[in-house]
Amino acid sequence: MASSKGGATSPAVLRASEMEKMSIEQLKALKEQTDLEVNLLQDSLNNIKTATGRLEITATSLHDLSLRPQGKKMLVPLTASLYVPGTLDDADKVLVDVGTGYFVEVSWLQLAKTMNEGKDYCERKINLLKSNFDQLIELATKKKTVADEAGAILQAKLRQLAPAT
Repeated sequence: MASSKGGATSPAVLRASEMEKMSIEQLKALKEQTDLEVNLLQDSLNNIKTATGRLEITATSLHDLSLRPQGKKMLVPLTASLYVPGTLDDADKVLVDVGTGYFVEVSWLQLAKTMNEGKDYCERKINLLKSNFDQLIELATKKKTVADEAGAILQAKLRQLAPAT
């Protein structure tokens, strides 16, 4: 059976003629392996979509916050779905959520520089994630094709065996 871990041929490049030479057990294992890989790639694609969406929201939020004057009324998020009304009281300092329940107080001047860098960072990450997304779609499509071919060949071999028994 071909191995995806450094063997001479990987499942992504197996041809139908190579699969026809495999035993039923090898075909079953290949089909299961490629189905698993396709599912893992789909999970990765979903994670990339989620991360890209969050980064786009973050970049937009950073831009919107930079335009707000002191005393501006706004909705403050307490959770992802709960917002309370608030007022931008001290425009010189803001709290930045750095993750896992930690917040850092940063001066507005520091934040303005950091926000521009943050927006650039978010845009670079979004472009990288979109590039990875396209590569994963291509790989998932190839894996799905291999899985479908292996399934079709497996069914054909099982049909050939059925009348013989």
